[in-house]
Amino acid sequence: MGLDISLRVNNDSEVITPEYFENDKLYSLSREFCNLMCRPGVVEHTPEFDQIGVITNIDISHLYKMTEYPSEEEEIDMIEFAENEEEKERLKADFKKRKQDLNGNINQVKILVEKLINSLEKIDNLYERLIKTDFDSMNSEYYFSDFNKDKGEGYIRNNFGQDLRNFKRFIDYAIDRNSETIWFEYG
Repeated sequence: MGLDISLRVNNDSEVITPEYFENDKLYSLSREFCNLMCRPGVVEHTPEFDQIGVITNIDISHLYKMTEYPSEEEEIDMIEFAENEEEKERLKADFKKRKQDLNGNINQVKILVEKLINSLEKIDNLYERLIKTDFDSMNSEYYFSDFNKDKGEGYIRNNFGQDLRNFKRFIDYAIDRNSETIWFEYG
């Protein structure tokens, strides 16, 4: 068992439906993508996603910000264990701000993901451009190779290109169902 990352939207009940599950492999992000998002706390050098931002000249900081959206469980647990009313109110204000910071971001994220895909489609040797690490928990040579080819099964053994294309498909699917806000959830 390990940590996974999934995409969530403000109207999950209208998006995550039986129809969604018929094609969920078209929208799934791999565990390697999850690892990629967690790399800032793991590697001593510049994390790979940050390097990709530099290589493509694209600000990817909003993707990291998408990990800060509080889940309902986090809100309930944190407030329940608050030591006093003042701390509860501070937590509520923090959760509200974290949500407001992403409110209505789906079109911005779509543009960002499309820019990444368009830029990376033109790079043949992405893996060779990245700093190598002794702690390669992602199988980077596989994950960052063959960007234009879907190498996985929609989740298992996806490469970076497939994950970004799945990400974009999910955004389009969610926009078609009137989603306005998108974020990452770990689980």
